[in-house]
Amino acid sequence: MLDICLLGTGGTQPLTNRWLTSLLVRYQGHSVLIDCGEGTQIAVQKTGLTLKPVDKILITHLHADHISGLPGLLLTMGNMGRTEPVSIIGPVGTERVVYALRSIAQHLPFEVNISEIETPTEVMHFLDCDITAFAVNHGMPCYGYSFYLPRSGKFDPARAKELNIPLPYWSKLQKGAVIEHEGVTYTPDMVLGPPRRGLKLTYCTDSRPTDSIRQAAADADLFICEGMYGEAEMLPKALENRHMLFTEAAQLAADAGGVKELWLTHYSPSLPNPKDFRGAARAIFPNTETPRDGWCKTLAFED
Repeated sequence: MLDICLLGTGGTQPLTNRWLTSLLVRYQGHSVLIDCGEGTQIAVQKTGLTLKPVDKILITHLHADHISGLPGLLLTMGNMGRTEPVSIIGPVGTERVVYALRSIAQHLPFEVNISEIETPTEVMHFLDCDITAFAVNHGMPCYGYSFYLPRSGKFDPARAKELNIPLPYWSKLQKGAVIEHEGVTYTPDMVLGPPRRGLKLTYCTDSRPTDSIRQAAADADLFICEGMYGEAEMLPKALENRHMLFTEAAQLAADAGGVKELWLTHYSPSLPNPKDFRGAARAIFPNTETPRDGWCKTLAFED
């Protein structure tokens, strides 16, 4: 399963009741953080979650509302006693910006490894999960991220007995291991059915609608997408600043195919009550939500 928590839902600047857009994805006792604007560490504390298990920090782009909270967050992780390395991944320029931000967070008890994405699409692996970065359209290098957790086929105990596979090896074969026993090799395909439907999360902020977003969101269990403006009359400003209306994000979800649920995020500070404009989005994609800070959800495999 994947545990999802939308830490903040705001864009541009934090408000008294809304932190900047950031997402925490937890899996197998580890965490991935997407974006780290001002106040992200406070948003984490308000949810009751912890920063200590964060192994990767994915940056969508290098605007301040998506990265300026990094020094304080890293220092807080160090104060929690973290010693394991942390990876920071983002577009070209990330190393330069992180180096500058770390001038006020120089002494950490853990190593910080930085890597930059240089191609329109890049696939990374985290435990058993595949994370795909995909380029979007924001007037500067900017990426969305999709998480995919595959699920192997159903284990066939009758077949395992028929092949005389020792019982202690069954669980290992289910996890994909190849077993050598008394001169015989047992492989997972001998006892597993075809792969079953996995879990998919797609996250994107700060972009105009693009084919890359539409393709990345296909079959997503949860699609979290930029919805800067709710009002239709804000389209000229959305075009100018390369953001989206609620209805445009909903249209992406509808056109992608197979999307189960859409969460809007990255609301403009001029939008005090996003729920007021949810109806227009739901007319296009019915299962649209306008989350508040701290919304969490567990994505679990289907039976």
